[in-house]
Amino acid sequence: MKVKVLCVGDVVGRPGRRILASQLSGLVRQLEIDAVIVNAENVAGGSGLTPQIYDKLGRYGVHLITLGDHCYRKKEIVPILESQPNIVRPANLSPAAAGKDFAIYQTAKGVSVAVVALIGRIYMKPADCPYAKIDSLLPRLSQQADIIFVEMHAEATSEKVAMGYYLDGKVSCVFGTHTHVMTADERILRGGTAYITDLGMTGSHDSVLGRKSECVIRAFRTQMPCPFELASGDVRISAIAVAVDSHTKKAESIERIQIREEIADETTYDNDDGRPDPLNGFLS
Repeated sequence: MKVKVLCVGDVVGRPGRRILASQLSGLVRQLEIDAVIVNAENVAGGSGLTPQIYDKLGRYGVHLITLGDHCYRKKEIVPILESQPNIVRPANLSPAAAGKDFAIYQTAKGVSVAVVALIGRIYMKPADCPYAKIDSLLPRLSQQADIIFVEMHAEATSEKVAMGYYLDGKVSCVFGTHTHVMTADERILRGGTAYITDLGMTGSHDSVLGRKSECVIRAFRTQMPCPFELASGDVRISAIAVAVDSHTKKAESIERIQIREEIADETTYDNDDGRPDPLNGFLS
């Protein structure tokens, strides 16, 4: 049986949420999508996730939610991470870290889709070995899920590519996130694993990684603290659609997708976003 999974790149703030709310259901119908995976670590004011926005994502039609290095930026999300079965933080954080190593969604076709998020170690905060962690999870996951997707949330391209080759033939798809710039290297590897180095960003593309360019340039030029306000122009969904044979577990196709929003909203944030975080050295 063929199952189609939509993986959506880092959703940044209100502009990203708005286009997801308006376009996701139509995209799911058009592409006959069975499961939707969304990276939501930048969805609240550009950094973190709140319980209110977690609920909104479910109403938009998101089935599985992943987080990266900003997973604990909004501390109020911790109870959600501990109690809800459809959201994961990076699995190779400390074993004592709040949250789950993987999440599984049962599609209407009866095929179960699992997602695991891993975090890179080059130019990132300290984390445990992602290879050892995924090795420890795969035997258990293969018993619980029909199809496995792995997100590699990393700064360095080399880490994402290496993980793709390491997991080729072991999982159905490996996709990268974190850098907010979609790569054009989508392909199916020799072992049948779909791969792309980065999904890109769902949010304002008339920006520096979703933030107003003038704010970021000022910070780079002056080396002074400067709030990275969210941008609002040229809003797009960036994603991939992957078709998988549920019997063989191998990917049959992978397609890059970008959907543009026609009308831009100049509002930078709303009352459940909170204000933009100050300059902290990390844009993504």
